[in-house]
Amino acid sequence: EMSGHVSVERFKREIALAARLQHPHIVPLLTAGETGGLPYFTMPLVEGESLRARLSREGELPLSEAVRLLREVASALAYAHEHGIVHRDIKPDNVLLSGGSAMVTDFGVAKAVNAAADGTSGVTSVGVALGTPAYMAPEQASADPRVDHRADVYAWGVLAYELITGQSPFSGRTPQAMLAAHLTEEPEGIGRRRANVPQALADLVMRCLAKSPADRPQ
Repeated sequence: EMSGHVSVERFKREIALAARLQHPHIVPLLTAGETGGLPYFTMPLVEGESLRARLSREGELPLSEAVRLLREVASALAYAHEHGIVHRDIKPDNVLLSGGSAMVTDFGVAKAVNAAADGTSGVTSVGVALGTPAYMAPEQASADPRVDHRADVYAWGVLAYELITGQSPFSGRTPQAMLAAHLTEEPEGIGRRRANVPQALADLVMRCLAKSPADRPQ
């Protein structure tokens, strides 16, 4: 739907910038191009499965493994943020498990589409169009144009909540209801869903889920 309103050349330039990200827990972007009017990008094949597949099969993860994977995702996010790239769509589907390690994929794609859009697509926000309601920060759900790296911090908090409890904070709702919940509802304390979560870890996850970006870990 959006491809007709995206400058292929700008898209390719942005993908080239994102391709500079070199980190052990980031799946690199390789090339970008266009065929039949449709922009595309390529990435290397990663042997393994997505974190979504693992969660669907097993539910909540052992705490030690959840913390290790979350550290690896956080490391990838910190590196990308230092280089000015916000992911905007952190979720289990975009975390691949290869050789037991987390590999975050699709870095820079949201920024590339956003930068290449001509503003006439009728989409309220490219971030909303590319994001996923279950993991969307309040400012992203409300189409705030000032969305920054702290939206990824929120999504990391949702990811952590799901790895630890087996469910995202507002699961079982329609996409519209999920967006509304991210804007207005406080999630149930993670310790109430899984009793053996260390207090420091529970506090960190809940801080990441703060409605205001300024209240999250910076």
